[in-house]
Amino acid sequence: MDLIQLTPRMDVDPSVHLRSPGEVLLLDYMLPATINPSQLARRTGIRALHLREILTDARPMTPRHAIRLALVLDTSPLYWLVLQARHDLAREAQRDATLSGWM
Repeated sequence: MDLIQLTPRMDVDPSVHLRSPGEVLLLDYMLPATINPSQLARRTGIRALHLREILTDARPMTPRHAIRLALVLDTSPLYWLVLQARHDLAREAQRDATLSGWM
C-alpha cells in the first residue's frame, strides 16, 4: 500500500483544475459507466437523494460516503476525502478574498 507522507507544508498543485467530488464522481465514474444515481445508490448503499446532493455540491462527501464509493468504484476513501478537502479549502479561500474586498 502506498502512503502519503504528510508534511506541514503539504499542498496541491494550483495549476490543476479544481473540481468538486460530485463533478469527479459524475464525469469520471458515472457517465463512463453509464450509471445513474439510483443505480449507484443500490450498489453503494448510499441514499439516492444523498448522491444527487453530492453531485450538485449541496452535500459534502463524508467518510462513510467515501468508504462506500471506494469499495464500489475501486478507489481509496482518501481519494474522495482529499477531493472534498481541496474543494472546501478553495471555496473558503475564495470567500476570504471576497470578504477582504469589502473591507
